Amino acid sequence: MDRISDKVSIVIPAYKEGKHVFTSLQLISSHIASVCDEYEIVVVDDGSPDDTWEQLLLSTKVIRHLKIIRLSRNFGKELALCAGLENANGDAVIIMDADMQHPPHLIPQLIATWKTSNADIVECVKRKRGTETLKNKLGAKLFYGIISKLTGYKLEGASDFKLLDKKVLLAWSSMAERNTFFRGMVAWLGFQKEQIEFDVEERVEGSTSWSIFSLTKLAIQAVVSFSTFPLRIVSIIGVITFLASIILGIQTLHHKIIGSAVTGFTTVILLQLIIASIIMVSLGTLGEYIAAIYNEVKGRPRYLISQRVQHENAKVYSN
Repeated sequence: MDRISDKVSIVIPAYKEGKHVFTSLQLISSHIASVCDEYEIVVVDDGSPDDTWEQLLLSTKVIRHLKIIRLSRNFGKELALCAGLENANGDAVIIMDADMQHPPHLIPQLIATWKTSNADIVECVKRKRGTETLKNKLGAKLFYGIISKLTGYKLEGASDFKLLDKKVLLAWSSMAERNTFFRGMVAWLGFQKEQIEFDVEERVEGSTSWSIFSLTKLAIQAVVSFSTFPLRIVSIIGVITFLASIILGIQTLHHKIIGSAVTGFTTVILLQLIIASIIMVSLGTLGEYIAAIYNEVKGRPRYLISQRVQHENAKVYSN
């Protein structure tokens, strides 16, 4: 494709990527430089415990247009992504991972699609999920199935690998919530979209840092952020339980009146267990929404930046 005059930002959250981040950034830089004269690569170190930051510092001395940001601690990928997006100033922003599972060779295609179509969002959709375990594949299918049913947004196959036009980025920036789910937020925004299918590549080093616990936490956060349906389920269960208790009460009084009442110890125990379980699940569901409200009303910043470095002079700025 022809070179473009628009400035493009690439935002990359990084956590424990020290072994390969330098070579990964060189590869990413070569692909973006092949189509853009004006660009920047914004990498956010999400409090990595390894030598990721040291490797990023070395990268700033070699890789042009590189900006690196270090968070004060590990805030999680979603908030590291927020930090990168809020510090990007291109006419379009490409979001991708540092582990090379998002193929850098698609960068020119993303930009070409953005320039030649009316699309404000160009998103890469997974054709194949790579060599994931059966457990992870089933977990992902279940997760996206639940999100789709509860929110109405079809996210199956979706990834964070996408290009956003500046007006989409500005619209996203107006969403100030602290419980963030980036894929859901972009789906909620709407705008004109184009899709590019891709196969997930192998990680260049190591294994994913996502555990069952962290994925479950993300799933709960996504549901709470984008759907109130679980609260309606609590209400529906409450109504069903109330109607069932009326029917059971009438039956019990009938047997008492006609003198055929029989001691039902097992029945009583089972009813107590069922009702207690419903109450606990209902309280847990309400608790998740109250916790989300609590996090919002505290008004704390979503992340804290401890250092910034740019390629031009490799000077460290402390917040």
